[in-house]
Amino acid sequence: MADLLPGRTGLMVRLLAKPGQRPVLLDALHRYADELVEAEPLTEAFVMCLDPQEPNAVWLFEWFNGPTGQDEHRASAPFAVLISELQQVLKDEPQVLPLEPLRMHLNVGPNL
Repeated sequence: MADLLPGRTGLMVRLLAKPGQRPVLLDALHRYADELVEAEPLTEAFVMCLDPQEPNAVWLFEWFNGPTGQDEHRASAPFAVLISELQQVLKDEPQVLPLEPLRMHLNVGPNL
């Protein structure tokens, strides 16, 4: 499945946990992700990735639909809880790179 993504905004975010705190960070992110469908309908993608070269880092890729999607994301109650929790476990401020998602390809066929 391949789709063009006009009207979307996105973010690539690098989160660096305090030493040994990546499991706590991941727990907070998992709980946040579980609430996205109801709380943030304009958040269309939320991808969490482990950094294989930095044991305390997590990368996020997010994209939002429409001109208000990112604003609604930042204003949601689950996001406020997440930010509060992140303040306890992050070593540094999040590194945020704004993006304009252009195209998505997702292979949904059987594993070969």
